[in-house]
Amino acid sequence: MTAQPAMGSLPSWLTWWQRPFPDANTLLVHGRRPAMVDSGFVGHAEETVTWARAHAGNVDLVVNTHWHSDHVGANALLRAGGAAVAAGAPEAEAIARRDPGCCSAEYLDQPVAPYTVDIPLDDARAVRLGDTDWEAIHTPGHTPGHLALWQPEERILVVGDALSDYDVGWVNLALDGPGAAGSALASLQRMADLAPRVILPSHGPVPADPSAAFASALRRAQRLVDDPAGAVWYGARRILAFALMIRGGIPAEAIESYLHARAWLTDAAALLGLTPEALAEELVTTMLTSSAIVLRDGRLHAAADHTPVAPGTLRVPYPRTWPAATPSV
Repeated sequence: MTAQPAMGSLPSWLTWWQRPFPDANTLLVHGRRPAMVDSGFVGHAEETVTWARAHAGNVDLVVNTHWHSDHVGANALLRAGGAAVAAGAPEAEAIARRDPGCCSAEYLDQPVAPYTVDIPLDDARAVRLGDTDWEAIHTPGHTPGHLALWQPEERILVVGDALSDYDVGWVNLALDGPGAAGSALASLQRMADLAPRVILPSHGPVPADPSAAFASALRRAQRLVDDPAGAVWYGARRILAFALMIRGGIPAEAIESYLHARAWLTDAAALLGLTPEALAEELVTTMLTSSAIVLRDGRLHAAADHTPVAPGTLRVPYPRTWPAATPSV
């Protein structure tokens, strides 16, 4: 179940779980205060908690690199078991207010179980994970409150969705403004300047060569800056693929009505100067042509490797109807 990086690059007090979509990779930091970094998708929350307890006992702290659904899915269950939750200050404050836009859950149609953040993390704040001290680094771009986590003695950098061995995180120019791609690029440069020995990304394997991974990511991020329309298309493809993953596909005859009801598609269409109907049709056509999605038994499915999700696990409320935030554990 656990895929460890090659060549013993991680110390014994870290356990790494490389997970397929729709879950983010999960990191456990062992010690007197066992900590988890990112908690996967809500549809697999029970599996996440069972795995964590098998490897570390009770988890005392969960740190989220950001609030998207694939990173916070077991927060509520872990918090019910006594864990505190830490996250970037902007996202922590919005969750405390029960802002309807929390986690972009309703906007993206990605379910998130209600949770509370107990520890807001500002840039450069020290945070104790297990028996080691880490530094929270504000790395906006993929989301405004995105964090990286830096362990200076071991030179390990948890990068969230900022980059992977093959990609960079999509940016939301509609919600976060036209400067989001530039913010992502600046964040990548800041992380690259740390010259980490090990990069731990939220998706995909641990890069064998951190400097090469950063060089590739910087080139990709520059393209998002130089081509805003391309950045919009990139985000739209990622969002639709994720929707198909968590729903076990969507009937082909229902896909256009599904897309027409999505706020993210309406916003993307406006940025591209298209009608939502035109964008929905072109998005599906281009993704089928590129084999990013496939038609099977009358349903459209994401082609990328992913773990099935039980439909009942998606029945959680949108943040606008979440109960009031509970006091700190």
